[in-house]
Amino acid sequence: MKIGIVDDRAIDLDKLYGIVTNIPNVEVIFSTTSAEEAYAQIKKETINLLIADIEMPNLSGYELADIIHSHALNISVIFVTANSGFAVHAFELNVHDYIMKPYPKDRLITSITRLMEKSNTAEIAGRLYIKQKSDIHIILKKDIVFIERSGRSTTIFTRSGPIKTYQTLNELEGELRERDFLRSHRSFIINIHFVKSFSLYAKNSYIVTFEGLKEQAMITKDKVEFLQHNYF
Repeated sequence: MKIGIVDDRAIDLDKLYGIVTNIPNVEVIFSTTSAEEAYAQIKKETINLLIADIEMPNLSGYELADIIHSHALNISVIFVTANSGFAVHAFELNVHDYIMKPYPKDRLITSITRLMEKSNTAEIAGRLYIKQKSDIHIILKKDIVFIERSGRSTTIFTRSGPIKTYQTLNELEGELRERDFLRSHRSFIINIHFVKSFSLYAKNSYIVTFEGLKEQAMITKDKVEFLQHNYF
């Protein structure tokens, strides 16, 4: 895995560099205190992961991540920061992780290792068998965007359209044991790979929007925090 590192505090940059260079199968392409230099390197070098502080002069880590996201660059991002105020916005940019300073080295090592394992793992495999009265529909799990329970029926939103079933979320959740799926709310199961953004809806809940779908789901504040610590 090819990694770029940027932090305007030299002491924090040295800590990051020291941790990362001791991880097997990792190559540090650049390590800099300048976000502008990091941006220049991103344009000319191939990296798989950018590890960045958020608050930096002139160009912030958040702005770097926004450039990566808006240009659809195949670069994962880990924020390592002393500021917790960007956590929710970080999900909008699909960052891999959000690590608060000060942090133990194992926290960063685990995050990078998890990303490497994820990169080496094939996409979601398997099929879901959906019962509809006397019919059974077969759906590829990788095509499921999210699932909603409303009243006595359940709607499975897929990339090719919705499918209704009488099966409960508890029943379907038992069939979706992959870590790609999360019971985000008592009425929803979401596929984290399709999530585009979280928007505050109420004190303890957010609206979830998805890539290529106008329908929306809900997620609780606790589940957002769970995602932050265990998925990204």
